[in-house]
Amino acid sequence: MAGKKFWDKNEKLKPAELEALQLKRLKWSVKHAFKNNPAYNKRLKKAKVEPSSIKKLADIEKIPFLTKDDLRTYYPFGLVSVPMEKVVELHASSGTTGKPVVGTYTVNDLDVWGEVMARNLYRIGIRKEDRMQNAYGYGLFTGAHGFERGAQKIGALVSPLSSGNTQRQAMLMKDFEATVLAATPSFCLYIAEVAQGMGMDPRKDFKLKYGVFGAESWSEEMRKKVEDVYDFKAQDHYGLTEIIGPGVSAECPERCGLHINADHFYTEIIDPQTGETLGPGEKGELVFTSLTKEAFPVLRFRTKDLSILHDEKCACGGTLPRHARLMGRSDDMMKVKGVIVFPKQIEEAIMNVKGCSENYVIIKSKKGAIINLAVQVEPDVGVRKTSFKKIEAAVAKEIMAILGLKVPVKVVARGTIPRSEGKAKRVIEK
Repeated sequence: MAGKKFWDKNEKLKPAELEALQLKRLKWSVKHAFKNNPAYNKRLKKAKVEPSSIKKLADIEKIPFLTKDDLRTYYPFGLVSVPMEKVVELHASSGTTGKPVVGTYTVNDLDVWGEVMARNLYRIGIRKEDRMQNAYGYGLFTGAHGFERGAQKIGALVSPLSSGNTQRQAMLMKDFEATVLAATPSFCLYIAEVAQGMGMDPRKDFKLKYGVFGAESWSEEMRKKVEDVYDFKAQDHYGLTEIIGPGVSAECPERCGLHINADHFYTEIIDPQTGETLGPGEKGELVFTSLTKEAFPVLRFRTKDLSILHDEKCACGGTLPRHARLMGRSDDMMKVKGVIVFPKQIEEAIMNVKGCSENYVIIKSKKGAIINLAVQVEPDVGVRKTSFKKIEAAVAKEIMAILGLKVPVKVVARGTIPRSEGKAKRVIEK
Protein backbone atom coordinates (compact mmCIF):
# COMPACT_ATOMS: atom_id res chain seq x y z
CA MET A 1 0.00 0.00 0.00
CA ALA A 2 3.07 2.27 0.08
CA GLY A 3 2.49 5.43 -1.93
CA LYS A 4 -1.32 5.16 -1.93
CA LYS A 5 -3.15 8.46 -2.11
CA PHE A 6 -4.67 8.83 1.34
CA TRP A 7 -7.39 11.24 0.37
CA ASP A 8 -10.25 8.82 0.05
CA LYS A 9 -13.97 9.01 -0.64
CA ASN A 10 -14.88 9.11 3.06
CA GLU A 11 -13.14 12.47 3.41
CA LYS A 12 -15.64 14.00 0.98
CA LEU A 13 -18.82 12.31 2.16
CA LYS A 14 -21.93 14.46 2.26
CA PRO A 15 -23.32 14.94 5.80
CA ALA A 16 -26.21 12.51 5.21
CA GLU A 17 -23.83 9.87 3.81
CA LEU A 18 -21.45 10.24 6.76
CA GLU A 19 -24.32 9.98 9.25
CA ALA A 20 -25.61 6.81 7.57
CA LEU A 21 -22.15 5.25 7.75
CA GLN A 22 -21.69 6.32 11.38
CA LEU A 23 -25.07 4.86 12.38
CA LYS A 24 -24.30 1.54 10.68
CA ARG A 25 -20.93 1.35 12.44
CA LEU A 26 -22.31 2.56 15.79
CA LYS A 27 -24.88 -0.23 15.76
CA TRP A 28 -22.10 -2.72 15.07
CA SER A 29 -19.86 -1.33 17.84
CA VAL A 30 -22.60 -1.41 20.49
CA LYS A 31 -23.65 -4.93 19.48
CA HIS A 32 -20.01 -6.08 19.48
CA ALA A 33 -19.37 -4.74 23.00
CA PHE A 34 -22.73 -5.97 24.31
CA LYS A 35 -22.27 -9.54 23.02
CA ASN A 36 -18.57 -10.04 23.62
CA ASN A 37 -17.67 -8.24 26.83
CA PRO A 38 -19.28 -9.04 30.23
CA ALA A 39 -18.43 -5.63 31.72
CA TYR A 40 -19.99 -3.74 28.82
CA ASN A 41 -22.97 -6.09 28.86
CA LYS A 42 -23.57 -5.31 32.52
CA ARG A 43 -23.08 -1.53 32.06
CA LEU A 44 -25.44 -1.35 29.10
CA LYS A 45 -28.14 -3.51 30.69
CA LYS A 46 -27.98 -1.35 33.82
CA ALA A 47 -28.67 1.66 31.60
CA LYS A 48 -31.47 -0.33 29.89
CA VAL A 49 -29.61 -0.24 26.58
CA GLU A 50 -29.49 -3.15 24.16
CA PRO A 51 -28.20 -3.20 20.57
CA SER A 52 -31.79 -2.77 19.35
CA SER A 53 -31.98 0.49 21.35
CA ILE A 54 -29.75 2.23 18.78
CA LYS A 55 -32.04 3.28 15.95
CA LYS A 56 -30.60 6.75 15.22
CA LEU A 57 -27.37 8.57 16.06
CA ALA A 58 -29.05 10.57 18.82
CA ASP A 59 -29.70 7.29 20.63
CA ILE A 60 -26.03 7.28 21.59
CA GLU A 61 -27.06 9.53 24.48
CA LYS A 62 -28.74 6.50 26.09
CA ILE A 63 -25.30 4.94 26.60
CA PRO A 64 -23.55 5.77 29.90
CA PHE A 65 -20.31 7.76 29.76
CA LEU A 66 -16.99 5.96 30.15
CA THR A 67 -14.34 7.72 32.26
CA LYS A 68 -10.66 7.20 32.92
CA ASP A 69 -11.56 5.98 36.41
CA ASP A 70 -13.81 3.35 34.82
CA LEU A 71 -10.94 2.20 32.61
CA ARG A 72 -8.69 1.83 35.63
CA THR A 73 -11.41 -0.24 37.31
CA TYR A 74 -11.31 -2.63 34.35
CA TYR A 75 -7.47 -2.68 34.24
CA PRO A 76 -5.82 -4.28 32.38
CA PHE A 77 -8.07 -6.28 30.02
CA GLY A 78 -11.57 -5.90 31.45
CA LEU A 79 -12.99 -4.23 28.32
CA VAL A 80 -11.29 -6.43 25.74
CA SER A 81 -14.05 -7.70 23.46
CA VAL A 82 -12.24 -10.37 21.46
CA PRO A 83 -10.44 -13.55 22.59
CA MET A 84 -7.00 -12.57 23.90
CA GLU A 85 -5.32 -14.74 21.25
CA LYS A 86 -6.62 -12.24 18.67
CA VAL A 87 -4.86 -9.34 20.43
CA VAL A 88 -1.51 -8.77 18.71
CA GLU A 89 -0.33 -5.52 20.32
CA LEU A 90 -0.97 -3.38 23.37
CA HIS A 91 -0.06 0.12 24.51
CA ALA A 92 -0.56 2.00 27.75
CA SER A 93 -0.64 5.51 29.18
CA SER A 94 2.04 6.61 31.64
CA GLY A 95 -0.18 5.94 34.65
CA THR A 96 1.32 8.87 36.57
CA THR A 97 -1.95 9.45 38.45
CA GLY A 98 -2.92 5.81 38.96
CA LYS A 99 -3.02 2.56 37.04
CA PRO A 100 -2.28 3.04 33.35
CA VAL A 101 -4.95 2.86 30.68
CA VAL A 102 -4.26 -0.14 28.45
CA GLY A 103 -5.18 -0.09 24.77
CA THR A 104 -5.31 -3.41 22.89
CA TYR A 105 -5.29 -4.02 19.13
CA THR A 106 -6.21 -6.74 16.69
CA VAL A 107 -4.58 -6.98 13.26
CA ASN A 108 -7.51 -5.03 11.82
CA ASP A 109 -7.26 -2.37 14.55
CA LEU A 110 -3.60 -1.81 13.63
CA ASP A 111 -4.55 -1.50 9.98
CA VAL A 112 -7.19 1.12 10.84
CA TRP A 113 -4.67 2.96 13.02
CA GLY A 114 -2.17 3.10 10.17
CA GLU A 115 -4.92 4.19 7.77
CA VAL A 116 -6.18 7.14 9.86
CA MET A 117 -2.62 8.25 10.64
CA ALA A 118 -1.63 8.08 6.96
CA ARG A 119 -4.75 10.05 6.09
CA ASN A 120 -3.86 12.75 8.63
CA LEU A 121 -0.24 13.03 7.51
CA TYR A 122 -1.18 13.05 3.83
CA ARG A 123 -3.76 15.76 4.51
CA ILE A 124 -1.00 17.93 6.00
CA GLY A 125 1.13 17.49 2.88
CA ILE A 126 3.46 14.58 3.66
CA ARG A 127 4.30 12.36 0.69
CA LYS A 128 6.35 9.22 -0.02
CA GLU A 129 9.45 11.25 -0.85
CA ASP A 130 9.51 12.78 2.65
CA ARG A 131 11.77 11.74 5.53
CA MET A 132 10.27 11.80 9.01
CA GLN A 133 12.39 12.11 12.15
CA ASN A 134 10.22 10.46 14.79
CA ALA A 135 11.15 12.06 18.11
CA TYR A 136 8.15 10.82 20.10
CA GLY A 137 8.92 8.24 22.76
CA TYR A 138 8.67 4.58 21.76
CA GLY A 139 7.77 1.83 24.21
CA LEU A 140 4.22 1.54 25.57
CA PHE A 141 3.37 5.14 24.61
CA THR A 142 1.23 5.22 21.45
CA GLY A 143 2.70 8.40 19.94
CA ALA A 144 5.80 7.21 18.11
CA HIS A 145 4.17 4.00 16.86
CA GLY A 146 1.19 5.83 15.37
CA PHE A 147 3.32 8.32 13.45
CA GLU A 148 5.60 5.56 12.19
CA ARG A 149 2.68 3.45 10.93
CA GLY A 150 1.09 6.37 9.12
CA ALA A 151 4.26 7.66 7.47
CA GLN A 152 5.32 4.21 6.32
CA LYS A 153 1.86 3.51 4.91
CA ILE A 154 2.28 6.60 2.76
CA GLY A 155 5.72 5.30 1.77
CA ALA A 156 7.81 7.93 3.57
CA LEU A 157 11.15 7.12 5.19
CA VAL A 158 11.05 7.06 9.02
CA SER A 159 14.02 7.59 11.36
CA PRO A 160 12.84 6.08 14.69
CA LEU A 161 15.05 8.12 17.01
CA SER A 162 12.52 8.23 19.86
CA SER A 163 12.76 11.04 22.43
CA GLY A 164 15.93 12.13 24.22
CA ASN A 165 19.54 12.20 22.93
CA THR A 166 19.03 15.81 21.92
CA GLN A 167 22.47 16.44 20.41
CA ARG A 168 22.10 13.30 18.33
CA GLN A 169 18.63 14.47 17.26
CA ALA A 170 20.14 17.70 15.91
CA MET A 171 23.07 15.99 14.21
CA LEU A 172 20.98 13.33 12.49
CA MET A 173 18.25 15.78 11.53
CA LYS A 174 20.89 17.57 9.49
CA ASP A 175 22.76 14.49 8.23
CA PHE A 176 19.64 12.49 7.29
CA GLU A 177 18.05 15.59 5.70
CA ALA A 178 14.75 15.07 7.51
CA THR A 179 11.82 16.95 5.99
CA VAL A 180 9.32 16.20 8.79
CA LEU A 181 9.78 16.32 12.57
CA ALA A 182 7.27 14.44 14.72
CA ALA A 183 7.64 15.53 18.36
CA THR A 184 6.11 17.46 21.21
CA PRO A 185 6.41 21.22 20.58
CA SER A 186 8.48 21.70 23.74
CA PHE A 187 11.01 19.06 22.67
CA CYS A 188 11.11 20.53 19.17
CA LEU A 189 12.23 23.87 20.60
CA TYR A 190 14.75 22.18 22.87
CA ILE A 191 16.30 20.47 19.83
CA ALA A 192 16.61 23.90 18.20
CA GLU A 193 18.25 25.32 21.33
CA VAL A 194 20.79 22.49 21.44
CA ALA A 195 21.41 22.74 17.69
CA GLN A 196 22.19 26.44 18.06
CA GLY A 197 24.64 25.57 20.84
CA MET A 198 26.33 23.17 18.40
CA GLY A 199 26.77 26.01 15.91
CA MET A 200 23.82 25.15 13.69
CA ASP A 201 21.12 27.45 12.37
CA PRO A 202 17.78 25.53 12.34
CA ARG A 203 16.47 27.77 9.56
CA LYS A 204 19.43 27.12 7.26
CA ASP A 205 21.00 23.80 8.27
CA PHE A 206 17.82 21.71 8.35
CA LYS A 207 15.59 20.80 5.42
CA LEU A 208 12.40 20.52 7.47
CA LYS A 209 9.10 21.38 5.78
CA TYR A 210 6.69 20.27 8.50
CA GLY A 211 6.54 19.78 12.23
CA VAL A 212 3.68 17.53 13.38
CA PHE A 213 2.99 18.12 17.04
CA GLY A 214 0.74 16.68 19.72
CA ALA A 215 0.70 15.26 23.27
CA GLU A 216 0.75 18.80 24.71
CA SER A 217 -1.64 21.71 24.70
CA TRP A 218 0.18 24.49 22.85
CA SER A 219 -0.91 28.00 21.92
CA GLU A 220 -0.96 29.86 18.60
CA GLU A 221 1.80 32.02 20.05
CA MET A 222 3.92 28.90 20.60
CA ARG A 223 3.21 27.90 16.99
CA LYS A 224 4.56 31.26 15.78
CA LYS A 225 7.67 30.77 17.91
CA VAL A 226 8.32 27.27 16.50
CA GLU A 227 7.77 28.36 12.91
CA ASP A 228 10.06 31.37 13.34
CA VAL A 229 12.85 29.22 14.79
CA TYR A 230 12.66 26.51 12.10
CA ASP A 231 11.03 28.17 9.08
CA PHE A 232 8.55 25.33 8.56
CA LYS A 233 4.83 24.65 8.97
CA ALA A 234 3.84 23.52 12.48
CA GLN A 235 0.69 21.38 12.35
CA ASP A 236 -1.49 20.20 15.25
CA HIS A 237 -2.37 16.55 15.76
CA TYR A 238 -4.69 14.92 18.31
CA GLY A 239 -5.28 11.47 19.72
CA LEU A 240 -5.59 9.46 22.91
CA THR A 241 -4.48 6.01 24.05
CA GLU A 242 -8.09 5.38 25.10
CA ILE A 243 -9.40 5.93 21.57
CA ILE A 244 -6.61 4.56 19.36
CA GLY A 245 -3.54 6.76 19.91
CA PRO A 246 -2.64 9.62 17.56
CA GLY A 247 -4.86 9.59 14.49
CA VAL A 248 -8.17 10.81 15.85
CA SER A 249 -7.88 14.24 14.20
CA ALA A 250 -5.39 16.60 12.59
CA GLU A 251 -5.14 19.99 10.92
CA CYS A 252 -5.14 20.47 7.17
CA PRO A 253 -3.15 23.28 5.51
CA GLU A 254 -6.07 25.68 6.12
CA ARG A 255 -5.49 25.33 9.89
CA CYS A 256 -9.05 26.21 10.85
CA GLY A 257 -9.59 23.30 13.20
CA LEU A 258 -8.67 19.62 13.27
CA HIS A 259 -10.47 17.26 10.88
CA ILE A 260 -11.91 14.30 12.80
CA ASN A 261 -11.75 10.87 11.20
CA ALA A 262 -15.45 10.71 11.88
CA ASP A 263 -16.00 7.53 9.88
CA HIS A 264 -14.06 5.75 12.65
CA PHE A 265 -14.68 7.99 15.68
CA TYR A 266 -18.05 9.51 16.56
CA THR A 267 -17.65 12.83 18.37
CA GLU A 268 -19.89 14.63 20.83
CA ILE A 269 -19.40 17.83 22.78
CA ILE A 270 -20.93 17.99 26.25
CA ASP A 271 -21.24 20.36 29.16
CA PRO A 272 -18.48 19.13 31.50
CA GLN A 273 -20.61 19.85 34.56
CA THR A 274 -24.00 18.45 33.55
CA GLY A 275 -23.13 15.99 30.76
CA GLU A 276 -25.71 17.68 28.52
CA THR A 277 -25.04 17.40 24.79
CA LEU A 278 -24.08 20.71 23.18
CA GLY A 279 -24.30 21.82 19.57
CA PRO A 280 -21.72 23.01 17.02
CA GLY A 281 -20.09 26.28 18.06
CA GLU A 282 -20.55 25.64 21.79
CA LYS A 283 -17.52 25.13 24.01
CA GLY A 284 -17.48 21.89 25.97
CA GLU A 285 -15.79 18.56 26.62
CA LEU A 286 -14.96 16.19 23.77
CA VAL A 287 -16.52 12.72 23.99
CA PHE A 288 -15.51 9.95 21.58
CA THR A 289 -17.03 6.61 20.59
CA SER A 290 -15.04 4.19 18.45
CA LEU A 291 -16.98 2.87 15.47
CA THR A 292 -14.65 0.20 14.06
CA LYS A 293 -12.38 -0.99 16.90
CA GLU A 294 -12.46 -4.71 17.61
CA ALA A 295 -10.20 -5.42 20.61
CA PHE A 296 -11.12 -2.44 22.75
CA PRO A 297 -14.35 -0.72 21.68
CA VAL A 298 -14.83 2.61 23.42
CA LEU A 299 -18.38 3.85 24.07
CA ARG A 300 -18.74 7.54 24.98
CA PHE A 301 -15.34 8.17 26.53
CA ARG A 302 -15.06 11.50 28.35
CA THR A 303 -11.69 12.97 27.38
CA LYS A 304 -11.72 16.03 29.71
CA ASP A 305 -10.35 17.95 26.70
CA LEU A 306 -12.19 21.21 26.04
CA SER A 307 -12.95 22.30 22.49
CA ILE A 308 -15.67 23.37 20.04
CA LEU A 309 -17.16 21.35 17.16
CA HIS A 310 -17.42 22.87 13.67
CA ASP A 311 -19.68 21.35 11.05
CA GLU A 312 -19.27 23.79 8.16
CA LYS A 313 -17.30 22.72 5.07
CA CYS A 314 -13.56 23.43 5.14
CA ALA A 315 -11.84 25.36 2.34
CA CYS A 316 -9.52 22.37 1.83
CA GLY A 317 -12.41 20.48 0.26
CA GLY A 318 -12.79 17.88 2.99
CA THR A 319 -16.22 17.44 4.52
CA LEU A 320 -15.26 15.61 7.71
CA PRO A 321 -16.30 17.59 10.81
CA ARG A 322 -13.67 19.52 12.73
CA HIS A 323 -12.97 20.50 16.30
CA ALA A 324 -11.12 23.61 17.43
CA ARG A 325 -7.62 23.33 18.82
CA LEU A 326 -7.75 22.26 22.45
CA MET A 327 -8.48 25.08 24.86
CA GLY A 328 -7.25 23.08 27.85
CA ARG A 329 -8.25 20.13 29.99
CA SER A 330 -10.92 20.28 32.63
CA ASP A 331 -8.50 18.66 35.08
CA ASP A 332 -5.84 21.31 34.28
CA MET A 333 -8.32 24.05 35.09
CA MET A 334 -7.47 26.15 38.15
CA LYS A 335 -9.82 28.49 39.94
CA VAL A 336 -7.75 31.43 41.18
CA LYS A 337 -9.58 34.12 43.14
CA GLY A 338 -12.80 33.25 41.33
CA VAL A 339 -11.20 33.23 37.85
CA ILE A 340 -10.94 30.05 35.74
CA VAL A 341 -7.34 29.69 34.53
CA PHE A 342 -5.79 27.27 32.03
CA PRO A 343 -1.99 26.95 31.64
CA LYS A 344 -2.35 27.62 27.91
CA GLN A 345 -3.58 31.16 28.70
CA ILE A 346 -0.42 31.86 30.70
CA GLU A 347 1.66 30.56 27.78
CA GLU A 348 -0.19 32.89 25.43
CA ALA A 349 0.68 35.86 27.65
CA ILE A 350 4.37 34.88 27.85
CA MET A 351 4.72 34.28 24.11
CA ASN A 352 3.18 37.70 23.41
CA VAL A 353 6.12 39.46 25.10
CA LYS A 354 9.29 40.10 23.14
CA GLY A 355 12.36 38.85 24.96
CA CYS A 356 10.69 35.77 26.51
CA SER A 357 11.77 32.27 25.60
CA GLU A 358 9.46 29.26 25.45
CA ASN A 359 10.91 27.93 28.71
CA TYR A 360 8.57 28.71 31.58
CA VAL A 361 6.85 27.16 34.60
CA ILE A 362 3.74 28.08 36.55
CA ILE A 363 4.14 27.66 40.29
CA LYS A 364 0.88 26.84 42.02
CA SER A 365 0.59 27.20 45.78
CA LYS A 366 -2.31 27.04 48.21
CA LYS A 367 -2.85 28.91 51.45
CA GLY A 368 -6.02 27.73 53.14
CA ALA A 369 -8.67 27.69 50.43
CA ILE A 370 -6.89 30.30 48.31
CA ILE A 371 -4.84 29.25 45.27
CA ASN A 372 -2.01 31.53 44.17
CA LEU A 373 0.05 31.43 40.99
CA ALA A 374 3.52 32.70 40.14
CA VAL A 375 5.40 32.49 36.85
CA GLN A 376 9.06 31.91 36.11
CA VAL A 377 10.30 32.40 32.55
CA GLU A 378 13.70 32.39 30.91
CA PRO A 379 14.79 35.20 28.57
CA ASP A 380 15.48 34.68 24.90
CA VAL A 381 19.06 34.30 23.68
CA GLY A 382 20.93 37.60 23.86
CA VAL A 383 18.52 39.37 26.21
CA ARG A 384 20.46 41.35 28.81
CA LYS A 385 19.80 41.20 32.54
CA THR A 386 19.04 44.93 32.52
CA SER A 387 15.86 44.12 30.54
CA PHE A 388 14.52 41.54 33.03
CA LYS A 389 12.37 43.94 35.07
CA LYS A 390 10.81 45.37 31.91
CA ILE A 391 9.98 41.84 30.65
CA GLU A 392 8.50 40.85 34.02
CA ALA A 393 6.23 43.89 33.98
CA ALA A 394 5.18 43.22 30.37
CA VAL A 395 4.28 39.58 31.06
CA ALA A 396 2.35 40.51 34.20
CA LYS A 397 0.46 43.10 32.14
CA GLU A 398 -0.41 40.51 29.46
CA ILE A 399 -1.65 38.06 32.10
CA MET A 400 -3.79 40.81 33.60
CA ALA A 401 -5.23 41.59 30.15
CA ILE A 402 -6.09 37.95 29.44
CA LEU A 403 -7.20 36.78 32.89
CA GLY A 404 -7.79 39.89 34.95
CA LEU A 405 -5.41 38.52 37.59
CA LYS A 406 -2.30 39.97 39.14
CA VAL A 407 0.32 37.22 38.93
CA PRO A 408 3.95 37.76 40.01
CA VAL A 409 6.45 37.09 37.22
CA LYS A 410 10.18 36.46 37.57
CA VAL A 411 12.70 36.22 34.74
CA VAL A 412 15.33 33.63 35.65
CA ALA A 413 18.71 32.89 34.07
CA ARG A 414 18.79 30.69 30.95
CA GLY A 415 19.18 27.03 31.83
CA THR A 416 17.37 27.42 35.18
CA ILE A 417 14.17 25.69 34.08
CA PRO A 418 14.52 21.95 33.27
CA ARG A 419 14.12 21.12 29.57
CA SER A 420 11.67 18.48 28.36
CA GLU A 421 12.64 15.67 25.98
CA GLY A 422 9.03 14.51 25.90
CA LYS A 423 5.90 16.02 27.40
CA ALA A 424 6.64 19.29 29.19
CA LYS A 425 5.53 19.77 32.80
CA ARG A 426 4.34 23.35 32.94
CA VAL A 427 2.65 23.49 36.36
CA ILE A 428 4.59 22.83 39.56
CA GLU A 429 2.54 22.43 42.72
CA LYS A 430 4.09 23.51 45.99
